[in-house]
Amino acid sequence: MSDTAAPRHPMRVFSGVQPSGGLTLGNYLGALRRFVEMQDRGVDSLFCLVDLHAITVWQDPAKLRHATRELAAGFLAAGIDPARSILFNQSQVAAHAELAWIFNCVARMGWLNRMTQFKDKAGKNRENASVGLFAYPALMAADILAYHATHVPVGEDQKQHLELTRDIAIKFNHDYGVDFFPVVEPVIEGVATRVMSLRDGTRKMSKSDASDMSRINLTDDADTIAQKFRKARTDPEPLPETPAGLEGRAEARNLVNIYAALSDTSTEAVLAEFAGQGFGAFKPKLADLAVATLAPLSAEMTRLMADPAEIDRLLGDGADRADALAQPVMAQVCEIVGMIRSRPAR
Repeated sequence: MSDTAAPRHPMRVFSGVQPSGGLTLGNYLGALRRFVEMQDRGVDSLFCLVDLHAITVWQDPAKLRHATRELAAGFLAAGIDPARSILFNQSQVAAHAELAWIFNCVARMGWLNRMTQFKDKAGKNRENASVGLFAYPALMAADILAYHATHVPVGEDQKQHLELTRDIAIKFNHDYGVDFFPVVEPVIEGVATRVMSLRDGTRKMSKSDASDMSRINLTDDADTIAQKFRKARTDPEPLPETPAGLEGRAEARNLVNIYAALSDTSTEAVLAEFAGQGFGAFKPKLADLAVATLAPLSAEMTRLMADPAEIDRLLGDGADRADALAQPVMAQVCEIVGMIRSRPAR
């Protein structure tokens, strides 16, 4: 067993977002805005554009580069300060892939076979899916643990992968008799962590939905945002006085939750203001609120995307800072595992 001293694990947040094209209102309310809040509270944070994850399914190279820059622009426009947080793309830091291989040797096939996202994405033709898609959760664990991150903002659809990250950390520590990797904790909070489709309140808002009217894109202009909310599916009943009255009313609940999140208030407060009113009155107010919040963000993204070289520079600087954190961790991992690492770190 290694005699490496057990490290301490101060709070550090890591979050990865795939540059698979098109940020939505769901990404903003469920992720970007919360990241900015954590940054403003002084939380040590790394925000990673996980382009290695993106290529688990085939990507057009030019589109992937554009999507990575657009995602970076979204983070910056939402308020992520690259001087206070670390913003970078995954492929620029070799520790992600290096640690992922070690974790592939720690994780068990049975664990990965149970991952529901692989089953969903691979579909019926599992034999034709990439090995990368199958091993995706081990790479996700490496993303987090390469920095000894302790907390991960995560959506409901990623909770199972985070549980696997915990399992990998525990097994690594047990196998080598160390207390090296932290057992990470999920961060799930807020009234609109799961924003639903504007056309079907039972389905998550998604950039892959065939109907553009189902979602608010962060690149939408003010007129488009307003039009989409005014045409959002609702029901004929007035808004109730309490959240209990939203039971069985998926579209109504979704719009009320979005209003609450955009106005930084509670569902109860929104219903207290609009109780008894129909959606003919409520949706224009929601549209105005959304435009006031999102239109400036869209304009800033457009400005940033006009200078891709500056985005690349910021991502490169972030990658250098991330690498400086990951290399000491990797050196200790190699020592624990028994690998000889005499060459200087890259």
